[in-house]
Amino acid sequence: MSADIVIRGGTVVDGSGAPGRRADVAITGDRISGIGPGLKGEQELDAGGQVVAPGFIDIHTHYDAQVFWDPSLTPSSFHGVTSVVAGNCGFSIAPTRPEHHETIARTLENVEDMNVASLAAGIPWDFETFPEYLDSIRRRGTVLNFTAYVGHTALRLFVMGDEAYERAAKPEEVERMCRVVHEGIEAGAPGFATSLAPTHRGVDGKPIPSRFAERDEIEALCLAVGGTGRGVCHFAPGEAYGIKDLYELQPRVGVPFTYGALLTFPGDRYRKQVEINDQGWARGSQVWPQVTPRPVTMQITMADPFVLNLGRYFGDLMKESRPAREAAYRDPQWRARAAEDLERQVMKPRWETYRVDESERFPELEGRKVSEIAQERGCEPLDVMCELALEEDLKTRFRVYIANDDTEGVDYLLTREHVVLGLSDAGAHVGQLCDAPMPTDLLGNWVRERGTLPLETAIRKLTGEPADLFGFVGRGYLREGGFADVAVIDPETVHPGPVRRVRDFPGDADRLTADRPAGVTHVLVNGVPIRRDGEPVHEGQEARPGVVPEIA
Repeated sequence: MSADIVIRGGTVVDGSGAPGRRADVAITGDRISGIGPGLKGEQELDAGGQVVAPGFIDIHTHYDAQVFWDPSLTPSSFHGVTSVVAGNCGFSIAPTRPEHHETIARTLENVEDMNVASLAAGIPWDFETFPEYLDSIRRRGTVLNFTAYVGHTALRLFVMGDEAYERAAKPEEVERMCRVVHEGIEAGAPGFATSLAPTHRGVDGKPIPSRFAERDEIEALCLAVGGTGRGVCHFAPGEAYGIKDLYELQPRVGVPFTYGALLTFPGDRYRKQVEINDQGWARGSQVWPQVTPRPVTMQITMADPFVLNLGRYFGDLMKESRPAREAAYRDPQWRARAAEDLERQVMKPRWETYRVDESERFPELEGRKVSEIAQERGCEPLDVMCELALEEDLKTRFRVYIANDDTEGVDYLLTREHVVLGLSDAGAHVGQLCDAPMPTDLLGNWVRERGTLPLETAIRKLTGEPADLFGFVGRGYLREGGFADVAVIDPETVHPGPVRRVRDFPGDADRLTADRPAGVTHVLVNGVPIRRDGEPVHEGQEARPGVVPEIA
C-alpha cells in the first residue's frame, strides 16, 4: 500500500544519537509508516544529500500569548522546530480571573518585555482555568505542537488574589494551588514552573508573586507534580531555592527538574555549577540545567533600557513620563548616582560589552564599544549612552552582551553530560533579542563550523533528549509508528540567517524576527508539510496540524 508522503534519498538521523543511514521515510496520516529503501508514496519530498531528522523541540519559550495571534509561532517554525513548551519561569497566562488580566499583562511587560498593547489586543481571554486555556488553543489550532507549564505567578494570583504580590500562602491556599497544578497536568500541561530569581520584578517593580513563596509552598507544588507520575518542574533559582537546593528536593519529588540557565560569565562560576550538577547526578538527582549555543544579547534604547531597569534609579524612572526620563538623562548628578547604583546590582553592567548598534545621526559610531567612546570623551559609559540617546529622541539602539559570549566556555557547556538545550526565550523580549534560531545556529555554527558536537549528538540534543525528559509520547525520534514530526536539513548550508525588525504584532508593535534561514528544506508537523523546498507551505499553515502533545 502506498504512503501519503515519502521523503526520499536522505540520511536518516533518528534522534537516538546513532549514526545516520541512507533511507526513505514514509508517512501515512500523522504517523511514520516506514523507514527503509524504495518506499512508495502519493507525494515525494526530495531529501537527496540532506539530513532527515525528527522535528526539533524547544523547551524554553514564552509563546503563551503569541499562540493566539500567530499560530505558526514564528520565527521558531522557520527553523525546524515542531514542538514548543511555554510557561517557562512560571509566567503562564492561566489560570486567571478577569480582574487579574491587566496584572498578568503588566507582569509580562516588566519581566519578559512583552508589549501590553499586543497582549490586550491579541489574547481572547475566553478562559479562566488551565484546562480552559488549553481548550481555547485547541479550538483555534496551532501549526506547531504546543504545551505550557502551569505557572506559579498566575497560579498564586488565581488562588490568593492581589495578596499574591504581598505575602506567603496559607496552608489551605497551598492545598488549592496543588489541586490546580494537578488539574493542569491532567489536561495536558507538562509540569509546573516557578521563578525565585531576584531579577524578576513585576507590577510597579515589586517582586513577582512566586518570589513571596516560602519553601514549604514550593515543595508542596513540586510534590503535586510528582504525585501525577509525569511531567517536569522548571525553576529560575533564587534565594528561596538555590541551585544546590534543587538537587536535594528532586529525589523526594520523583519527576525531573530543569533550571534556566547555565551560562558563561566572567570567572569560573559556570564551571562550579557543572561540578554541582555532576555531583548531584552521582548521588541520584535528576536535575537538567539548560544551556544554549547563543550569546545572550539584547538591543535596547534609552526610552526603556530593559537591562538597566534592574537598578533602583532606572526602575523608578521608568514609572515617570517621557519628558521626565529625558530630564534625568540630561542631569549629570542623576547619571552619576544611577551608574553607582547599577554597580551594586546582582547583574551589574559589563560596560565593555555595550556597543552602539543603530544610530541614524552617528552611523560612524555603529559597532563601536560604548566604553571606548567614553574613554575618548573623558566621561563614563552611561554618559555616552544618555548623550547619544538625547541627540536622537532616545531612538539610538545599543547592543548589550549579557552572558555566553565566551565561545570556549560555550563549547565546554554544550559537551557536558546531563544538560539540556533551552533558553531560546522565543516569544519574550521580542523587541530586544531573537534566539528562536537556536537549532539552526547549533547545526551551522557549532556542528559544521566549530565541530563542537557530532551531527548525530546535536540532533539528539534537539529531539530525543528533550522528548525523553518531558515524556512526549511518540515524538523526538524517527521510528515507525511514531508521530511524523520531521525536519529535513542541508548540513552543508544550514544557518540561522539574518535578524531583522518588523512591525506585525497586534497594537502595531514591532519585533525582531529571523525569517530567512538557510538549509531548512522541508518541515512536517504530524504528517503535514508546513515548509517545502525552503519556503512556508500556505496550505499546511492553514491546516494548523499542531496538537497539545501527550505526556507520559
